[in-house]
Amino acid sequence: MRRLRLLLLAPLVALLSACNMVVLHPAGDIATQQRDLLVFSTLLMLVIVIPVMGMVVFFAYKYRESNKAVEKEYDPDWDHSTSLEVAIWGAPLLIIVFLGAVTWAGTHLLDPYRPLDRIKPGQAASEQVEPLQVNVVALDWKWLFIYPEYGIATVNELAAPVDRPIRFHITSSSVMNSFYIPALAGQIYAMPGMETKLHAVINHPGEYVGFSANYSGDGFSNMRFKFHGLDQAGFDQWIAGVRSDSRSLDREGYLALEKPSEKVPVMHFANVDGALWDSILNMCVEPGKMCMGEMMEIDKRGGLNMASVRNTMPLVYDKYAGRGKSPAYFGSNDSYVMTICTPLQAEAAAADRIRRAELDNISAPVSLARITGQGLTPQGVPMASLSSIVRNPVATGPVSTDVRSAPTA
Repeated sequence: MRRLRLLLLAPLVALLSACNMVVLHPAGDIATQQRDLLVFSTLLMLVIVIPVMGMVVFFAYKYRESNKAVEKEYDPDWDHSTSLEVAIWGAPLLIIVFLGAVTWAGTHLLDPYRPLDRIKPGQAASEQVEPLQVNVVALDWKWLFIYPEYGIATVNELAAPVDRPIRFHITSSSVMNSFYIPALAGQIYAMPGMETKLHAVINHPGEYVGFSANYSGDGFSNMRFKFHGLDQAGFDQWIAGVRSDSRSLDREGYLALEKPSEKVPVMHFANVDGALWDSILNMCVEPGKMCMGEMMEIDKRGGLNMASVRNTMPLVYDKYAGRGKSPAYFGSNDSYVMTICTPLQAEAAAADRIRRAELDNISAPVSLARITGQGLTPQGVPMASLSSIVRNPVATGPVSTDVRSAPTA
């Protein structure tokens, strides 16, 4: 009978043999340190857990009802034991102190925003080696990776050279997501309109799995990608392979890629619009949409009073296609804040105010360059860097004859 039970357990053992315990066998230094912290914390807690579990079995067996030999020793009415109280409270207290100290140190040393000070044990990070920057965008339901240093982008494929620090800048196009490569480092959330960061390094060449660790809709289960750890020669060859692709990624291409889709194959883009990442982060890829950086700058300067309430126009592109329409707050369609005009545009709008008031349906201009609010920096300057540049008190540029982009005077 015992042999039959062992045979029944054989399929379970076979299944376990296929498990890849990548969290406990990572290939990156950050993930390795996180693994060490996890193992140390577990072993430290087992110092209490194992003796307690053992004593439960021991006391249950020793003071069982059938054991008459210890019947005189059994005293359920005692109310205090100094030695027992010291053991019960002292040991857990010491473990909490040690665990708290280790966790506090690990939290600061493994802060994802903290640049790496070492590549691996015994090898410090060199100041002469520039980290590889990768801009990560969580889309529905795929991953977009932009390499600003090389001017390329990929979908559902990521690569990095071994022993070179990697600096990830992470955001999302719509809903909150989570960027996770177990072999490299812990998971980091991706949120629309926000940028999170992760510093990591891969120490062993190989092919690893990355995926979304936060449920984000229908295609969540297939939101996976391959991460290649390559030597420098292999990485250069991979870059050359991406550049050999004929496709380019601009704003129009991104809006098409952003639409929800599942099981998207690997895609390469040999050229990327240099301002695309900044537009994604500021949620203003759509033509004519004002960037969040400009909105915040306007708010910082006191806002535009009630004149800005009607400064909205319908969306040209419905980014929620296939996900259901959201409620309309400004008319029959979703709306967003449009441009803030220059003084000359305001004069043109005032002169044509009566005609504009008679328009029942307002549509966005067909072609608009990057839009800049009144008094803000002229076009061509990345929105994410608005806080670090000197701004003109009045924006300049050609006067548009299309008064639909001007606010109500």
